[in-house]
Amino acid sequence: MGSAIGHFKTITKHRHKVISHCRKAGILWQGLRHDLSKYSPAEFIPGAKYYLGTRSPNEAEREKQGYSMAWMHHKGRNRHHYEYWTDINLKTKQIDPVKMPAKYLAEMFCDRVAAGKIYNGKNYTNHHPLDYFMKGKARHHMHPETSKELEKMLTILAEKGEDAAFEYVRTIVKKGEY
Repeated sequence: MGSAIGHFKTITKHRHKVISHCRKAGILWQGLRHDLSKYSPAEFIPGAKYYLGTRSPNEAEREKQGYSMAWMHHKGRNRHHYEYWTDINLKTKQIDPVKMPAKYLAEMFCDRVAAGKIYNGKNYTNHHPLDYFMKGKARHHMHPETSKELEKMLTILAEKGEDAAFEYVRTIVKKGEY
């Protein structure tokens, strides 16, 4: 288990796919900056150590240690992850999800589609990202409006294809809201 070269190739291939998708979504600059923290020692070293090639090395690190230090580093620096968008509710004193800004929601969509393509390879279909989202939806601690909008984007992808999905995502980005 583990491969620095394999991990480097996977994260770079994924990042390039996200850049391509971000261009289609009208957020190229975000795409160019996407996941740069994965090349930092805090993320790259565990990523190489737990590299699997078929799923995130964070899952393997979590299985071995009970948590993933690489993931905690990553989610705290990358605004396209809904886990970044939490804060303390002043009324309840609990940590609650915050509605994601449209441009980061668009990047999250691009990231999920790219991950589906990279991890499923030639078996990928436009239904994979929606199926993956629905499988984990009950466990997400995502703002309800963000969750609803992401599901809508993924449903458009599954039912109408990439062109329609990216057209819709571009309208959300241009409006700056959903």
